[in-house]
Amino acid sequence: MQRRPTATPDTPLPTPGARHRALENRPHLWFAHQLLLALSGQRPVHALLGHALPAAYDRLAELAPLSPLRPYLAPGLRAPVPALHACGLCRPRDGVIEAFARITTGARLRALAFRLERGGDARWRCAALDLGPVP
Repeated sequence: MQRRPTATPDTPLPTPGARHRALENRPHLWFAHQLLLALSGQRPVHALLGHALPAAYDRLAELAPLSPLRPYLAPGLRAPVPALHACGLCRPRDGVIEAFARITTGARLRALAFRLERGGDARWRCAALDLGPVP
């Protein structure tokens, strides 16, 4: 059995504020995970209602019933759970992130592209998303 390393007295644990600042610097990871959950049928679309601009929310609502990231298997077989394999980004200008995510489901690999924009309230929102051709 493998043991997890424990914190030593000279290693400070991250404070809630430090964790929050780290997430602020990586909103693309949070959005990639949330979009994966919605597009694989693990979470309802309305969970992203306040986190997406109208056009992106409409696209998500259009795609989600198809569950494009849910694997198809014959009845009685257990499907592998879709997972976020990798996520990257570019920042074309201040307040905009264009990101991609690689989603794995067993041996299958899919790509997800999305755009985030920071609003006047300093919150990130999904402005667009694309999965490519949906089977």
